[in-house]
Amino acid sequence: MRDIKMVDLKGQYDKIKPEVDRAIDEVIASTVFINGPAVKNFAINLGKYMDVKHVIPCGNGTDALQVALMSLDLEPGDEVITSTFTFIATAEVIALLNLKPVLVDVDPDTFNIDTEKVEEAVSERTKVIIPVHLFGQASDMDRIMHIADKHELKVIEDTCQSIGAEFYSLRNTEEVNKVGTIGDMGCMSFFPSKNLGAFGDAGAIFTNDDKLADKLRAIVNHGSFKKYYHDYVGVNSRLDSIQAAVLDVKLKYLDEYINARQTAAVYYDKHLGDYTKIKIPARTAYSTHVFHQYTITLDQSIDRVNMQKYLKDNGIPSMVYYPVPLHLQKAYRHDGKTKGTMPVAENLSGQVLSLPMHTELDEEQLHHICSKVIEFLHK
Repeated sequence: MRDIKMVDLKGQYDKIKPEVDRAIDEVIASTVFINGPAVKNFAINLGKYMDVKHVIPCGNGTDALQVALMSLDLEPGDEVITSTFTFIATAEVIALLNLKPVLVDVDPDTFNIDTEKVEEAVSERTKVIIPVHLFGQASDMDRIMHIADKHELKVIEDTCQSIGAEFYSLRNTEEVNKVGTIGDMGCMSFFPSKNLGAFGDAGAIFTNDDKLADKLRAIVNHGSFKKYYHDYVGVNSRLDSIQAAVLDVKLKYLDEYINARQTAAVYYDKHLGDYTKIKIPARTAYSTHVFHQYTITLDQSIDRVNMQKYLKDNGIPSMVYYPVPLHLQKAYRHDGKTKGTMPVAENLSGQVLSLPMHTELDEEQLHHICSKVIEFLHK
């Protein structure tokens, strides 16, 4: 059996090596390393895949979130509602812009933001909602857009873990959208381990709003439309041509990659779903799941540290996403949220465990992983 990896980037690269190497060589030969043809081609092709009018490439997913907020002319102290159970970048950019992150609890089954808590958190200072489509499945965008429309709020989708996931509106059953194209803007990370991963840092912003798109393009380029003339306070966040070339090759295989992840998830479901001491990932009626992570929830009687050690001793990596919710992080305790205020996220932080999930998992590896998980449960 091949070694089991949490993410097998080498195996994925080996299958498309000639195409990737050729694309990189073409960029190097052109010497157009910033904003070259490779970047423009990738933006066009990604826009077609996402069925969105505008794709604004940028340096990484964190920059995408920051630039999206910068485009909205917010004032210091304006409030942005987001999930407490996510990677730090979502709240980090809010705080960096002197805005107030308003963190709310999540749904215990989907791990995504609890829309009832979103409604309760809206105040006179609220300006934006950032739903995080965590682990590969959409938040309840029907409900989020309803809240946003009701209170005249903007919606920025954090789509960094869910590229390719589809949202089926239950209000309009004929409407199907890729996540990241439903709100005012969507933000994407192409960190190497993502479902569509670069060979370094990379990101993008999606929007169907022409005016926002123009402003976003300026902000990522020092606030400039014309060289040495600056209309906005901006940043330097441009996607380099080599990363764009790699991503453009891999984009052709994205649906294949998603299918491989979904196939692995079905195997996990079939072999782990009957055990009462673990809960397999929930699926919703309104979203496909592209499985950036396959995250199980352990019964409180299970010692997660010992389980991880047992799996590691048997050649199986695992990860905890995330061990501390954002409202309990030292950097964000000033808002007065203490332990016990967001019980779902706090419980999940102590009970979730992500198993290996990537495009190169084979049945022998999956059998080994499941059998060792089951062995531990029977100890």
